[in-house]
Amino acid sequence: MTTTKCKEEIRRHTIAVLVDNEAGVLARVIGLFSGRGYNIESLTVAQVDREENRSRITIVTSGTQMIIEQIKHQLRRLVPIHKVADLTLDGPHVERELALIKVAGKGEQRTQALQIADAYRARTVDATNDSFVFEVVGATEKVDAFIRVMEPLGLVEVSRTGVVAIARGGQAF
Repeated sequence: MTTTKCKEEIRRHTIAVLVDNEAGVLARVIGLFSGRGYNIESLTVAQVDREENRSRITIVTSGTQMIIEQIKHQLRRLVPIHKVADLTLDGPHVERELALIKVAGKGEQRTQALQIADAYRARTVDATNDSFVFEVVGATEKVDAFIRVMEPLGLVEVSRTGVVAIARGGQAF
């Protein structure tokens, strides 16, 4: 008798979490991931409601459907979490990331870097005689692609915000 083992597909998910803005909340969320061996690909946190003193945590992670469901279930059990949304499954949403990319070079390399930055709609936010700092905003894939094309032109340093995301349409989180 032959048994076929089905390998479940690992998918990238963007999860939004609404929490009280207080000390220790982020540590508990991170502890949940590290304690169970789940990877966080991107993490952003910011206060989103001063009146209610709430923050939004946006987490990008990957896993099988079962693992993602476990993550969401465990997040919902943490206090003081108010809402957990899997934007990947809940419907259309917008994701963006910002990166600052420093490129050093002279002559033709500088000209090429400026031309490529223009093609990616990256803004020059700093310039010296031997370097540029570009700001690029877009989907993670766009940011990754911009970094790759800057590597041979003298990529020096990269700083990224991580993914921020929001559902499309008129309803609030």
